[in-house]
Amino acid sequence: MVLEIFIITAYGIFNLVGGVIGYVKAKSAASLIAGSVSGLIFLASAYGVSQGIRAAYLISLLVALLLGIRFSKTWFKTRRLMPDLIMILFSLVTLIVVGPKAF
Repeated sequence: MVLEIFIITAYGIFNLVGGVIGYVKAKSAASLIAGSVSGLIFLASAYGVSQGIRAAYLISLLVALLLGIRFSKTWFKTRRLMPDLIMILFSLVTLIVVGPKAF
């Protein structure tokens, strides 16, 4: 359970920081909002996982899947490492590590 909590927490922090960076660099309010919302969802899910709440696993999987799909679409067009490929990799790791525990 510790690995799952670590992965979900790291993904949440990465989303929060990424949203702020997107706002600072590109003045993108959408990045700030999306990064903040998804980051907070991941952090809340990490807490839920630490409490043994099964729904927290499922929520983190759903958000990771949605983010993975969203960033895959732009990565295939731009081939940018940041943030696209990093977000895809974070999503994959989350799905691989957390997925088996959710079901």
